[in-house]
Amino acid sequence: MIRIANKYKFTQYACAVLLILTSIGLAFLSLLHLGEIASGVLLYIAQAFLLAGSIFGLNSYVQRLTNSGNPTRNPQQQPA
Repeated sequence: MIRIANKYKFTQYACAVLLILTSIGLAFLSLLHLGEIASGVLLYIAQAFLLAGSIFGLNSYVQRLTNSGNPTRNPQQQPA
């Protein structure tokens, strides 16, 4: 079960990083070829950054939720 969770987490991060890198690459290529960034490329960049941000944000949110009931946490921490 832990192996599946690690593979799932790796897949999420790989997808997010790949989306960010392809966005940067497409913007660079569009800027080189046209002298400006085309509107379709801007839409792709916006969607890719939105998805990548939600992957990273959702993962940290779930980690916070699952660790909130952890009895080994610092007793000075306030519950979420």
